[in-house]
Amino acid sequence: MVRFGYTLMTEQSGPKQLVRYAVAAEELGFDFEVSSDHYSPWLTEQGHAPYAWTVLGAVAQATSRVELATYVTCPTMRYHPAVIAQKAATLQILSDGRFILGLGSGENLNEHVVGEGWPAVDARQDMLEEAVQIIRELHTGELVTWEGDYFRVDSARIWDAPDGGVPIGLAVSGDKSIARFAPHGDHLIAVEPDADLVAGWKKASGGGSPRSIGQIPICWGPDKEAAIATAHEQFRWFGGGWSVNADLPTPAGFAAASQFVRPDDVAESIACGPDLDEIAESFRPYLDAGFTDIALVQVGDEGQDRFLAEAAGPLLEKLRALS
Repeated sequence: MVRFGYTLMTEQSGPKQLVRYAVAAEELGFDFEVSSDHYSPWLTEQGHAPYAWTVLGAVAQATSRVELATYVTCPTMRYHPAVIAQKAATLQILSDGRFILGLGSGENLNEHVVGEGWPAVDARQDMLEEAVQIIRELHTGELVTWEGDYFRVDSARIWDAPDGGVPIGLAVSGDKSIARFAPHGDHLIAVEPDADLVAGWKKASGGGSPRSIGQIPICWGPDKEAAIATAHEQFRWFGGGWSVNADLPTPAGFAAASQFVRPDDVAESIACGPDLDEIAESFRPYLDAGFTDIALVQVGDEGQDRFLAEAAGPLLEKLRALS
């Protein structure tokens, strides 16, 4: 059965609001919750960027059932992989085994802030692979010393290491990255409903029951035009695609890149308005592609409480009927 999740969007909501939404989403019956991990919002109109790991720690204590995940964290520049290993282990213990560590090669928007520049994509992929290996080693609870191409670890140990470590999901985008990363990850993370990605990951992972975790933005609201306006204001960057979005350094850069995106353009890619059947149908490409887990993003903070109070429950029922 397909699992449906709720996204804690750190770019559009403050930390206290995110914890409140997380509790409400669990009470409504969402199966899991994912959190973005950004230092900056994509656009200044979004207006937030609290520290995701503090928020997730609070959510782990405020909830009891839903799975939790980062979607996604970059373990190479803003965070050293040894630090990620410690944070993930602690969160896994706090959540009683409900956490999946979602990792990716990052975005310039978040990683440039430490002043180390922004590597080319091939180097970022190399760094990610090495980082995952370090995290796996540290999650054994053994003493680790590592001398790699990009990272050093000197006599490090995770003293509070959860039994079995932490499941890792890896964000990939094509055949080459699947072949490279499937042996290192437990689950696939992807932002496009590509059946070939799902099938390729299953084949390359060498068995087991890997999960395929996707994400889709929606903008529910009682007035369709107002919902489209919100989606345009907050999410017009969305159509740029990963190859563009990964390299833009600031919200000003995203504003410039999306200045000619029209509300109608956004409405073509994001289901907006009060029609829950239409919104549910927008999930079908992910269902048809074989994704096992799909997290929704309700765009905009202002209408979040109303979405959770009025629309999220009925939408979940329609999604489960579709799947």
